[in-house]
Amino acid sequence: MELLLALPVVLPLAGAAATLLLRHRHKVQLWLTILTLAAILAVAIALIALVPASGVLVLQIGDWTPTQGIVLVADRITALMLLVSSAVTLAVLLYSSGQTVAENSERTPVAIYHPTYLALVAGVSMAFLAGDLFNLYVGFEVLLASSYVLLTLGGSASRVRAATTYVIVSLLSSVIFLSAIAAIYAATGTVNMAMLAVRLDGLQEGTRMVLELLLLVAFAIKAAIFPLSAWLPDSYPTAPAPVTAVFAGLLTKVGIYAILRLETLLFPASQLSNLLLAAAALSLVIGILGAVAQTDLKRVLSFTLVSHMGYMLLGLGVSTRLGMTATIFYVAHHITVQSTMFLVAGLIEQRGGTTNLARLGGLAKAAPVIAVLFFVPAMNLAGIPPFSGFIGKVGLVEAGIAYDRPAGWILVGASVLTSLLTLYAIAKIWNRAFWQAPSEDVIANDHPVPRVMTGATTALVAFSVGLTLAAGPLMTYSDEAARAVLERTPYVSAVLGDEAAGELHYRIDDAGEKVVER
Repeated sequence: MELLLALPVVLPLAGAAATLLLRHRHKVQLWLTILTLAAILAVAIALIALVPASGVLVLQIGDWTPTQGIVLVADRITALMLLVSSAVTLAVLLYSSGQTVAENSERTPVAIYHPTYLALVAGVSMAFLAGDLFNLYVGFEVLLASSYVLLTLGGSASRVRAATTYVIVSLLSSVIFLSAIAAIYAATGTVNMAMLAVRLDGLQEGTRMVLELLLLVAFAIKAAIFPLSAWLPDSYPTAPAPVTAVFAGLLTKVGIYAILRLETLLFPASQLSNLLLAAAALSLVIGILGAVAQTDLKRVLSFTLVSHMGYMLLGLGVSTRLGMTATIFYVAHHITVQSTMFLVAGLIEQRGGTTNLARLGGLAKAAPVIAVLFFVPAMNLAGIPPFSGFIGKVGLVEAGIAYDRPAGWILVGASVLTSLLTLYAIAKIWNRAFWQAPSEDVIANDHPVPRVMTGATTALVAFSVGLTLAAGPLMTYSDEAARAVLERTPYVSAVLGDEAAGELHYRIDDAGEKVVER
C-alpha cells in the first residue's frame, strides 16, 4: 500500500521521458500524457480511501532510515491535495489539447509541452509528499524549472519579459529556502521534518524565530503573499490560458501547503502568528483593490488570486482547529475554482479575440455556453451561497470571530470587504464582457471555440459544483485532517516511531494553545 506514494512522482517523470522520446509523434504524446495523468488521479483516489482519519502512510525509499534517506509521507491533507491537483491537471491538459499552446503554432515548440507539463506535475506531487525539507526544495525546483519553460512557450517579447521577472523572483526565493535549510541542518543536524518537529522544540526562541522567518519568507514569495506578491500580476496574464490555469491553481497552493506544514509541524503556536495575520489582512484588501482597478480580465483574476491567498493565511494564522479545517477546505475549493476561471478566460479570449474588457461585449448572446461557464465559478469565487466558496469563507469568518482578539476582528472585516469587492469585480466583468453591446472585435472574431476546450472547462465547472454538493463530507474530512496535523504526534510516530513521538515537548489543542506533552 505504501508503494502507492511513489507513483504520483514516478509516473509523471517516466511519462515525461517517454513523451520526450516521442516528440515527433504529437498524438501519441497527447494520449500518453492523458493516460499518465489519469493514472495519477486514480492513485490519488486510492490514497483518499486508504489514509485513515488520524493515520499517516510512510514510504522509506531504498529502505534507508528516515534521517538518512528519502521519505515520502501522506496524511489526509496530502491525499486531498493530490486528488484536487490531479483532477485539475488532467482537465487543463485536455483543454490545452484543443488550443495551440501559443498564438503562433509554427513558432511554438509543442513537442516539449507534454514532457515539461508532466515534469511540473511530478514537482507538485513531490512537494506534497516530501517528508524532509531538502526534497521539498527539490520538488519546488522541479516545478519551477518546468514553469520557466511553460511560461515562455511561443517566445513573444511580453512573455520573455514577464518570465524574466518570474525567474528572478523564483530564484531569490529558492536561495532563501536553501539558506534556511543549511541553517536548520547546522542547528539541528537533520532536515527530516518529523525529526525537526522534535529537535526544533529544544532550540532557543531567538534561533527558532530566525529559522522560521527564513522559511516563511521563502514560502510566502512562492505563495504570492503580500508584500511579496508584486511579481504575480505581471507574470501570469502573459502566459497561455492552460499554463496560467495550472500556475494559478497549483503553484501558489504548493507555497500555502508548505506554510501549513511550517506552522503546524515545525513551529506550532508560533510567535510570528501576528505577522501571518497582518500579511493575511494586507493580501485580502490590497489584492482585491488591485483587481477592482484592472481593465483586463486576466489581470483582474491575477489580483483576485493574490487577494484570496489571504483567506488561507487567515486560517493558518489563528492556528485553531476551526481555522485549519476551513483553510484545508478553502484550499481545495480555490485550486479548482481559480483554475476554472482562467480556463474560461481562455474561452473568452478565443471567442472574443481579446481579454481587454473595454473591447469585449455581447458574449451572453454570442456565446451563451461560455456565459454559463463563467457565471458558475464566478459566483463561487465571490462566495455567493450555496457554493463552496461561501461555505469556506463562513468557516474562516467563524474562526476569526472565535479567535476573539483585535486581529481576528480586523480580519473578519477584511474578509467580508474582500468578498463584497470580489463580487463587484465579477459584476464588472459580467457587465462589460457579456451584457454590454457587442464590440467590433467580438463581431469580427467569429471563430468557433474547439469543443474539447469547452468540454474540459465544463468538466472542471462540474467538479467545482461537486465540491459544493459534497461540502458536508469534505468539511468532515478537512476537520479530521486538521485535528491530525495539529496534534503532530501521528505524523512523527508514523515516520520515526512511538518512542520519538514521545519526545515531543507539546502539541496544539483545538484552540491553538500549546499543551505540554510531558
